[in-house]
Amino acid sequence: MDNIIEIKNLTKKFKNFTAVDGITFDVKKGEIFSFLGPNGAGKTTTIKMLTTLASPTSGSILINGFDPAKQQNQARASFGIVFQDPSLDDELTAYENLNMHGMLYKIKVKERRERIKQLLNFVELWDRKDDLVKHFSGGMKRRLEIARGFLHHPKILFLDEPTIGLDPQTRNHIWEYLKKMNKEEGTTVFLTTHYMEEAEKVSSRIAIIDHGKIIAQGTSEELKKSTKTNSLEEAFLKLTGSEIREETVKNQVMTGHARVWRK
Repeated sequence: MDNIIEIKNLTKKFKNFTAVDGITFDVKKGEIFSFLGPNGAGKTTTIKMLTTLASPTSGSILINGFDPAKQQNQARASFGIVFQDPSLDDELTAYENLNMHGMLYKIKVKERRERIKQLLNFVELWDRKDDLVKHFSGGMKRRLEIARGFLHHPKILFLDEPTIGLDPQTRNHIWEYLKKMNKEEGTTVFLTTHYMEEAEKVSSRIAIIDHGKIIAQGTSEELKKSTKTNSLEEAFLKLTGSEIREETVKNQVMTGHARVWRK
């Protein structure tokens, strides 16, 4: 299976602080890949570099064969993203949010209308297409963001804490949507989450980052076997420790990224 994401010796420094420290890993086409770590471990900084929102200090990235630092438009056309922070326009309707996104990606009008209808039906929001997003619940907004992420048929969907704060029923529904799109369209899913049972249930492979370094990679079973534990959560705690982490000031700055960027 070919790699759709290739990371080699990737580093990001902020003056004297190293947020990401020479990490190397790959993601295969069509897999669901979980990128896990405690608060402040370097997850969001890494995603920002993968999605053209930050430039690496050193190292290399290939997204669907493109370097996001030098080939931004080609890289951006290859992926969709669901941010950790809300990024919809609350003053627009569900349909208008998707239509605006489709226009940014220069999807032709007829195709855009068909795709919006398909995806809004898929996430069960077609009957609310003309409602302002500010009246939506958190779960409905997340479903709409996922629909938006799939709008331009991306090769990769980045999900930064996609189910945080959602009730178990909504989380299960969202993962049903995501697994179905992963299967039907072959979309590669790159996931960060603090829900270990979620990662264990859906992931093909997992990488764990801590203090800016990759400290373990493999399937859930391989990580449990190597740590002699019975669950991914136990393996994660054994690898990263049980001390409560606070996000660093640098990472708090880096997480303010729910911006609408232009191609």
